[in-house]
Amino acid sequence: MAPVAALYDIHGNLPALEAVLAEIPDDATILVGGDICAGGEQPAKVLARLRGLGDRVVWLRGNSDRELYPGEEGLAPADVIDASRARLSEDEIEFLHSLPPTQQLGAVLYCHASPRNDVDIFTERTPEERLAPLFEGLDGATVVCGHTHTQYERTVAGVAIVNAGSVGMPYEEEPGAYWLLDLAHRRTPYAGAELKATREEAITEFTERGL
Repeated sequence: MAPVAALYDIHGNLPALEAVLAEIPDDATILVGGDICAGGEQPAKVLARLRGLGDRVVWLRGNSDRELYPGEEGLAPADVIDASRARLSEDEIEFLHSLPPTQQLGAVLYCHASPRNDVDIFTERTPEERLAPLFEGLDGATVVCGHTHTQYERTVAGVAIVNAGSVGMPYEEEPGAYWLLDLAHRRTPYAGAELKATREEAITEFTERGL
């Protein structure tokens, strides 16, 4: 089976995306895990670059992809959504909105936030008893998610959970683009990389805000 590169939370960051694409094996499937465009300087160019890769890309929708569509509610700040929406065509917004919420590749289920929706917030510190209902019926499975922009691995109710981190807007200790290659965590440095928040700040906030 071809390797799978999982790229989550690109958020319109073209330099980060290009740096990661340069490291992905030529035969790899590229799983794009949502939150593709909103929040960055080059949302349309990011989308065009990925669409130009054709059948190599397997897509799923994140909360901000959905929220770009008029009338949708969610988590992203309104000013961020409005700014990104202004830089995308109606056809591009329709494409993002039409993407599926999950994808199954082999034994791995890919989702943006959790298997049940694109907005659930949990971290490596969220108590297992709060998370178990999200993963009912997935015994022995592996689930890859993103959404909280921090990489980690944990097991909940027999389900292996791997957070891919964020390509374009990571909350970590070192700048770079964070992603997965065959479930292994990767970090790709690139010129101009910066952190929007530290890992500890993000985990603390999301654990308090989340499930």
